[in-house]
Parts: sequence; C-alpha cells; structure tokens
Amino acid sequence: QVQLLESGGGLVQAGASLRLSCAGSGRTFSNYAMAWFRQAPGKEREFIAAVNWSGDNTYYVDSVKGRFTISRDNAKNTMYLQMNSLKPEDTAVYYCAADSSTRYRLPTDKKEFDYWGQGTQVTVSS
Repeated sequence: QVQLLESGGGLVQAGASLRLSCAGSGRTFSNYAMAWFRQAPGKEREFIAAVNWSGDNTYYVDSVKGRFTISRDNAKNTMYLQMNSLKPEDTAVYYCAADSSTRYRLPTDKKEFDYWGQGTQVTVSS
C-alpha cells in the first residue's frame, strides 16, 4: 500500500513559479512509476508528466514541456513538480499518482494508476 500527499499549491501571478511535492508512505514507493495529473473546473483530469522509478526517464505533455520539471527523491519518498512561467490556463487541482504495475514504463492514462493523492489547488492569476 502507498499513501500519497500533495503539498505546495497556492495562488500566484502569471509568470511565477511553484514547486509541488508528493510525499509517499510505504517502503515500496521507489518501485513505482509515478505521474502528475491536473483537473480544471468542468474538465477531465489530464496527464501532465511521468517519471520512472529511478527518476532518469521522464515524459511531458506538450503544454507543459520546457516549463515544468518532474523529479523524485526515493530516499525521501517524495516526488516533485517544479512549475515555471505559470499561465492562467495552468489553474487546476494537481494530483500525484503511482502505478504499482511498473517501474520502467511511463504510463499516461489515468486508468493505469492505482494510488492517488487528494490534490492541491494551483491558481494562477493574470
């Protein structure tokens, strides 16, 4: 079992930066591929970025490529999302997720993830 807890959200102006953290409990944290998703009001939850178990392979959706960086520190059981040059359209609840079926793949479909955090709100004003 893995429990995930996000933190670091907030209200910022366009162009600012935020770093989200996802703290995981359980000794198997480092065995799982992980990802960040977000959900804006009235929209479906969408994939943003994924990282493999060791952190040396990542994948991003085009809308955040070059602005967001996903990383993890398995010694701290924590995954991060560094968000730079934030835009109003980045406003959403951000969720971290873990896929216990793989260490090496970079899953992007929310159906593949079996552990989820409760979400943290990010609001970007123009």
